[in-house]
Amino acid sequence: MSEIREIHVPDIGDFKDLPVIEVLVKPGDKVAFDDPLLTLESDKASMDVPSPGAGTVVAVTIKEGDRVSKGSSILTLQMAIDEAPVAQPLVISPVAAEPIAYVTPQPAVAKAPAPVVSISGPKPHASPSVRSYARKLGVDVSRAIATGKGGRLLREDIERFVKDALLRLDSSAPRADQTGGLNLLPWPDIDFAKFGTVEKVAMSRIKKISGANLARNWVMIPHVTNNEEVDITELEAFRVQLNLEGGKDAIKYTMLAFLIKAAVATLNAFPSFNSSLGNEDGAPILILKQYFHIGFAADTPNGLVVPVIRDADKKGIGQIATECAELARKARDGKLGPADMSGGTFTVSSLGGIGGTGFTPIINAPEVAILGVTRAQIRPVWDGKAFAPRLILPMALSWDHRVVDGAAAARFLQHLAALLADFRRITL
Repeated sequence: MSEIREIHVPDIGDFKDLPVIEVLVKPGDKVAFDDPLLTLESDKASMDVPSPGAGTVVAVTIKEGDRVSKGSSILTLQMAIDEAPVAQPLVISPVAAEPIAYVTPQPAVAKAPAPVVSISGPKPHASPSVRSYARKLGVDVSRAIATGKGGRLLREDIERFVKDALLRLDSSAPRADQTGGLNLLPWPDIDFAKFGTVEKVAMSRIKKISGANLARNWVMIPHVTNNEEVDITELEAFRVQLNLEGGKDAIKYTMLAFLIKAAVATLNAFPSFNSSLGNEDGAPILILKQYFHIGFAADTPNGLVVPVIRDADKKGIGQIATECAELARKARDGKLGPADMSGGTFTVSSLGGIGGTGFTPIINAPEVAILGVTRAQIRPVWDGKAFAPRLILPMALSWDHRVVDGAAAARFLQHLAALLADFRRITL
């Protein structure tokens, strides 16, 4: 038996009135569970709305250009009775949640040279609106890299192509004073196969998009990194004791949870690190945030993503540890939603479980600072009378020199180190 059921927009986090940029089905189409039904676009990313079950499309109640929110009707679906729709959180590619810098069309774009990265072959699948957008900017869609689900071309892919072309055009143009611009040499085009056997491996969508974001952040933000070491011997002993007392099914306290809690207290003492650069009437301004949403770098099989612990200042270490574990699990399963990755004010990147003695973390724009930590090691430390074994944690703070100066960064790290060395200070 079957019946006709109305399908609605699922939970899409904090987003409302999102424009429909593509309707992917029509009456008579057969869809399977999790097949994309339509594509929405926010100021952060494009996202597909999946089908909550299998069936045949009877009627589509929205069209391209409509605006929808959670609960808006999408279509009616003839489904088997046992194929009842189940509410599914809307999932997008994690790193696509990072802000996209839109490019104002320029006449020269149509004549811009090819970007650093391009592909050849048949044109990728793209909606009429995306193709129209590409034509408006003078972009050949066959030369843009498609990062959408099923190889679909997104607006972000067109924008990335244009930005790439503008960068190349800017770096190769002659300058009268010869003092500005990167003036980079062209990227070497090498046939590696002539030197030996090679294997071509496609990059995951996460890595494709995060690579562009990281390159932008590294080039556009004047990074400076301060390094510090902190004695966490007592803190680690306290953490281990908590886990032993809790038992098998209790909260598992992690060093990351303590780092996040200490970072919040330090951000509260140094508010410029919990800010973003803005623009008002053509003049730069600093936007100081009164909330503390802390991102943490999570390693997944497809690349690095940054889930966010919201309102970390209002949560205990146990709750932070529990949320970190849950978000890390969702990240590994590819089930992070928009709300899980948006609104971050500061990021902690921990390689403690892997190793290393230090690294330079890249700032996660539009944030202005990021904390990196590596594996703590036992070292002999002079206590004034003798050497004693102590657990030393290396820390690295990268900061935006447009917002922060070296003295403030040094004080920030000293404050953070003091909290981690004696966690009782967190109550002061």
